Amino acid sequence: MTPRRLELDYVAAPSAPRWVGISVLILALAVAGFLMLRYRDAQHQLATLDAAQGLLNSDRRAQRAVPKERLEQEAKIIDSAVRQLTLPWAQMIEAVEAASTSDVVVLQLQPEAQQRTLRLTAEAKSGEAMLRYVRRLSQSRVLSDVAPISHQVQLEDPSRPIQFSVQASFRSAR
Repeated sequence: MTPRRLELDYVAAPSAPRWVGISVLILALAVAGFLMLRYRDAQHQLATLDAAQGLLNSDRRAQRAVPKERLEQEAKIIDSAVRQLTLPWAQMIEAVEAASTSDVVVLQLQPEAQQRTLRLTAEAKSGEAMLRYVRRLSQSRVLSDVAPISHQVQLEDPSRPIQFSVQASFRSAR
């Protein structure tokens, strides 16, 4: 007897219909797509809220209370700067230059805006030159109440010049 030939089929026949697997796959893809859309919308809303929060925070920044003394001090500093800037610099310098002679050298100008005064330090070759200079300054239209404050003969210098200080007031603008 001859052995009978056996045919083995290693591929199993499908036991369930294919449409069930395909429908589960389609359902999973639909749920994944829906979740992606919700995630994108949530990210967009979060970005919108962050931007709105940033705008609100910039308007509502907590401002530190500044002490009244500091405000007054800053106001005084600003007021002093404004006074310095509003001094009649050009007219003041013109008056000093108009009064100058070859016998007098101006060493320093010190305007005091608060008192509206000018302190001038100069050096003259002689006492007469000093007095002429003070007289010429007092004739200025810009300066008034011109008066010598101090003078000192420079003994260490062989020509013995006189260093002197003059104080004057600014005339009020008319």
